Amino acid sequence: MSGDQSNVAGDPPAPTAIPRRGFMRWISAGGAAILGALVGIPVVGAFISPALQKPKTDTWIKVADDTALLDIGVPIRVDLVQTQDDAWVESRALISVWLYTEDGDVFKAYNGRCTHLGCGYTLAADKKTFACPCHRGQFDIKTGAVLAGPPPRPLDTLKVQVRDAAVYVQYRDFRLGVAEQVEA
Repeated sequence: MSGDQSNVAGDPPAPTAIPRRGFMRWISAGGAAILGALVGIPVVGAFISPALQKPKTDTWIKVADDTALLDIGVPIRVDLVQTQDDAWVESRALISVWLYTEDGDVFKAYNGRCTHLGCGYTLAADKKTFACPCHRGQFDIKTGAVLAGPPPRPLDTLKVQVRDAAVYVQYRDFRLGVAEQVEA
């Protein structure tokens, strides 16, 4: 054998070198594909997510353990902590519900936010009205009707169930400052 080496049968062929420009094209194309996927997948998800939204679940919150322990004719404020998930952020919010009964059997529940601007209201000193301290709104404790002030509608009532002597409320928030009761 002289100075050249020939490929012996059965040996794998010698690898061919990728030119530098070809290598840069492969790296650029791979980087563009990865970048396109990183940007494109969330964009496509944002467009199709409204069609894939989960229906709201009916969540009933226990606000009283025993109806026999509740005072008749006197509204009771129940403060609850609600967990809210917003994408990756989990937060907790304090919500209030006012529970009222005239006979101990039929209960009425009000959202604890004033319908004007969402301020928390209290039981007035005369104990016959709810009073919102922000703009002097007043509401009837039996019906939730507006008695005075700027609130555009009565207090927002919530669905109530009594199961095994416990009182459950289906909590909802509603748009503020409008005459119609529209869920927020």
